[in-house]
Amino acid sequence: MTSAPPITAPYGAWPSTISAARVAAGATPLSTLMLGGADGSDIFWLAGRAAEAGRNTLLRHHGVSTGELTPAPFNVRSRVHEYGGGAYQVDGDTVYFSHFADNRVYKLDLTDDGAAPVALTAAGKQRFADFVVDRARGRLIGVRELHGDDPHAQPTNTICAIDADGGETVLAQGADFYSSPRLSPDGRSLAWLSWDHPRMPWQGTTLWLADIGDDGTLAAPLRIAGGDEESVCQPEWSPDGLLHFVSDRSGWWNLYRLCRGRDRTEGLCPMDTEFASPHWTFGNSMYGFRSASEIICTYIDKGVSRLARLLPGSGKLEAIANPYEEIRELRVAPGYIAMLAGGPTIPMELARIDFTEEGVEILAQSIEELPDEDQLSIPASISYPSANGRTAHAFFYPPRNRDVTAPAGSKPPVIVISHGGPTGMTVNTLNLKTQFWTSRGFGVLDVNYGGSTGFGRAYRDLLKGQWGIVDVEDCVAGAQALVERGLADGERLIIRGGSAGGLTTLCALTFHNVFKVGASYYGVSDLKGLDQDSHKFESHYNEYLIAPQPQAEALYQARSPINHTDKLARPMIFFQGLDDKVVPPQQSEMMVDALKARGVPVAYVPLEGEGHGFRKGENIVRTLEAELYFYQRMFGLHDPAATPPVHIDNLKD
Repeated sequence: MTSAPPITAPYGAWPSTISAARVAAGATPLSTLMLGGADGSDIFWLAGRAAEAGRNTLLRHHGVSTGELTPAPFNVRSRVHEYGGGAYQVDGDTVYFSHFADNRVYKLDLTDDGAAPVALTAAGKQRFADFVVDRARGRLIGVRELHGDDPHAQPTNTICAIDADGGETVLAQGADFYSSPRLSPDGRSLAWLSWDHPRMPWQGTTLWLADIGDDGTLAAPLRIAGGDEESVCQPEWSPDGLLHFVSDRSGWWNLYRLCRGRDRTEGLCPMDTEFASPHWTFGNSMYGFRSASEIICTYIDKGVSRLARLLPGSGKLEAIANPYEEIRELRVAPGYIAMLAGGPTIPMELARIDFTEEGVEILAQSIEELPDEDQLSIPASISYPSANGRTAHAFFYPPRNRDVTAPAGSKPPVIVISHGGPTGMTVNTLNLKTQFWTSRGFGVLDVNYGGSTGFGRAYRDLLKGQWGIVDVEDCVAGAQALVERGLADGERLIIRGGSAGGLTTLCALTFHNVFKVGASYYGVSDLKGLDQDSHKFESHYNEYLIAPQPQAEALYQARSPINHTDKLARPMIFFQGLDDKVVPPQQSEMMVDALKARGVPVAYVPLEGEGHGFRKGENIVRTLEAELYFYQRMFGLHDPAATPPVHIDNLKD
């Protein structure tokens, strides 16, 4: 049977089978991979349920079947540092987890099929994350964040032990932040990380090691590595009791280990690549041990993940064949690797690679129903010149839809995406949200601007004192590069971003004349207000990104879009969760009110029950449909007979 010839339609108005509802239905975030069970053969992970208000549930692959362990109403999620992560731990046939609704830790016995989770900790204002089981002492060790009665006061963070009866004992305190408590195989020593304001964990952390006394307390902590200008992350113990960690002391996050005498550390495989990612959330895992003499690791090379076998004795690194270009997490058992990974035509999935067999076994996918591969836009990794002689990096997705072609000689509108963080990175794993746009005739440029991770510390530090400058310049330069290459319509350039990427979006539209339309998802518009409203984890972040006070005052005034609305004349749409504690709603609402007053076309979509990032399926649909309509309305591509999914103020026919 021959297929129908493609129809002709303008770029940006192509009919597509990738609907907003299909995007939402396929939005099943996978995270927090663990191994467990009596013999370590069970694989555990979290899956987000968009249809259940974004609830996180714990799944287990056991034998040949997969089952849900935490049915509703349980939501396996932590809010330590607000971003959470590390919300559960497995010890043989026992699971401990944090329940989002009450922040209590629960215990679940997997040997009893009918058992319900039982609360371990008492109700209160404490939150927990990043657990390790101390079997010898019958307790759980983790990070505790204790909140007081004053909602404006910062919480207290510690390393804390939770006894079998729910009692809590502080083991390490005094620093502003803690993470990664890791118990030695013999149970006699504990390693952990700490850091203090004004640093973020990718700027400077300290790795500590202490022996555990007979009474369970920590004796004479020893500083192993790190400091104000060295970022240490993911401490792990080898099976023979050597402490390993990742440090960026060379300018790249590389692997190191502590020698047996505890008097020095040594690098295992120096490379200009990244063996770690920023510590936004707890529980990140990018390496593990097959044996005492073999490490399985993933590293990031120019924004793309590689999988390898490292022999610490010789420093030899051997590639392991696999189909992925992003490996977000991995865990290692003696016989296999479990990974959360994806690629340009592969959504984020849970994969198992057996050491004795070829091929990859897929245990779960974030997208159940995939479009045909010939419908997908495959990104190209591009680099291009930016301001002051810099080189910036991005993934470019051209418009693609096998059933539609554009009129001859026309060029597509392009959406430039500025990722959040801003200390983060964008990846090229298949994402239906991106394909939603490319299948409708939009190009997408996803930018790893200066300040992004995955390219070494020097590239990451390009944003030091330059937030709202370097990131904006790299997004502007990326759009201009596409126009120069004939890949974009210069009169239909769009910029969109969320959180910190929202500031980039707003600054690009306010201080430059390249973009014609913009979309801000819970974006930052007022830097001073962000300082006043921010949660503890990021409350001093702007000292790095902008400057310490009082020097920052003038820069805040200069770089905050809310102070320069007289320069903003481009139509915008804003999306904002009303429960957002990271970037509060007033950040968006001030901009909306200012644009309304100036007569600039503007739309606002506030969302009840959503925080920093949208989890509910109906809201994923609502935001995508509203954003699409907004762009099409601004570019004259809308269907006049269709019911508008969003109201636009100051709209002139």
